[in-house]
Amino acid sequence: MMDELKELYQQVILDHNRNPRNFGALENHTHTAEGFNPLCGDHFFVDLILENNLVKEIHFHGQGCALSKASASIMTTLLKGKTLEEAGKLFEKFHDLVTGKTESITTVEEYGKIAVFSGVREFPVRVKCASLAWHTMKAAISIDGKVVSTE
Repeated sequence: MMDELKELYQQVILDHNRNPRNFGALENHTHTAEGFNPLCGDHFFVDLILENNLVKEIHFHGQGCALSKASASIMTTLLKGKTLEEAGKLFEKFHDLVTGKTESITTVEEYGKIAVFSGVREFPVRVKCASLAWHTMKAAISIDGKVVSTE
């Protein structure tokens, strides 16, 4: 990972862990799902208000490591206001980035805020931490109320 990206990674992950955005249960949600990683104990709920194929509001709540919490926080900031199609594409882009299915990124601008997670691919056990909230969001949109596990 580039030095610029490593420094950005540390700053962004620490900030979103200490000051998570959209943290807390979302009342009157239209869709929700629960995500759990039995290996490390990360456990989150993702609540959404979907209206006319648009993510009107998205929150998360629960507990987890700094990486999973920061990933959930960043995810909610990126998805708010997006169409379901855009949310699906962003999920795929994120998933491909952290699992190594996409080439290493050369610039931060290429991937925006999710670029900070490009180094996760070097630590396969942490991929599940980074992607838990994203899989939970996808489940909430697909099948309301489903429990998602990283196993």
